[in-house]
Amino acid sequence: MKLATIHAGGKSLAAIQTDQGYLPLPAGDLNEFLKHQDWKAIASKVLESGALSDLIPSDQALLLNPLPAPAKVICCGLNYSDHILEMGRELPDYPTLFAKYADTLADPDAEICSASSSNVDWEAELAVVLGSDASSASLEEAQAAIAGYTVANDISMRDWQRRTLQWFQGKAFDGTTPLGPVLATADEIDPVAGAEVICRINGQEVQRGNTSTLVFSAARLVSYISEFTTLRAGDIVLTGTPGGVGMGMAPPRFLADGDRLETEIPGIGILSNRFRLRVNSPALSQ
Repeated sequence: MKLATIHAGGKSLAAIQTDQGYLPLPAGDLNEFLKHQDWKAIASKVLESGALSDLIPSDQALLLNPLPAPAKVICCGLNYSDHILEMGRELPDYPTLFAKYADTLADPDAEICSASSSNVDWEAELAVVLGSDASSASLEEAQAAIAGYTVANDISMRDWQRRTLQWFQGKAFDGTTPLGPVLATADEIDPVAGAEVICRINGQEVQRGNTSTLVFSAARLVSYISEFTTLRAGDIVLTGTPGGVGMGMAPPRFLADGDRLETEIPGIGILSNRFRLRVNSPALSQ
C-alpha cells in the first residue's frame, strides 16, 4: 500500500493512494493514523471495502508532508561507502547520528528558501518510518517495527555545518527537508535487496545510489538508535545519502536561485522542489 497525507475539501486527512485517487483513512494525517495499533488492518479494510463514493480524485487532492508531527527525526550521516570516501573519511564502526525537528520537514513540492546560507547542498535519502514502538530492539524486532519508507532530501547549509564539529545547525533550518510524496509500506520496498536513490538538479542527474550498499541497514539503524532512545510510531529515521553531493565536487557546487531539485526513489515517488535564495542576510549581501 501507499499511504499519504493530503489536503482535500478544506482539510487534511490520511488516505490510501490508488490508481483512481485517494481513499480517506480515519485520521487527519499519517502521524495520527500510525498511532492506531491495528493501523495495517484498518488500512486493509478501507482498501478492500472502499466505495467509489468515498474516493477523492487525484486532481482534487494536494499531497502534503505525510508525517507533519513526528516526535523524533533522527538522521544518519556517512552511510554509503562512496559518499564516505568522497568526504575523505574512513568507513565507520558506528553510525554518525544527528537530529532534526518536525519544523525542518517540508511538503513534497514545497519551495525551499535560504536567507542566511549560500552554500546550500542536496542529499537524497531513503527515510524509514516507524509503525510501532522500538526500544532495545533486535534486528528482527526493528524490522517488524518499520511501517514503511518515504523519500527525503536532507538539504544542508554547509557553511553553517562547518562552523563547528557538530552538524546540527547546518541541518535543521525550518522547512528545508522535503518529505514524501507517499509512504510505501514495508511489504512494497526492500532496502536490503536494493532501492535506487536519485537526485537531479534542473534535470541533470547528480546522485544515484542503491540502498543495498548502505553500511548500516534501515533495520540496523532502528535497532541501534532504539538502544538509547525509544522510537515511537510515526518517528522518522533518515538513512544517509549516496555520493554526488555538491560539497564533494571539484570545485564545490551549491544550489542557485531558481534551481529545480528532484529527489526520486522508484516505487515510492518523486519530490520536486524549487530553491530560492533570499538575500536578506548581511553575510550573503557582502
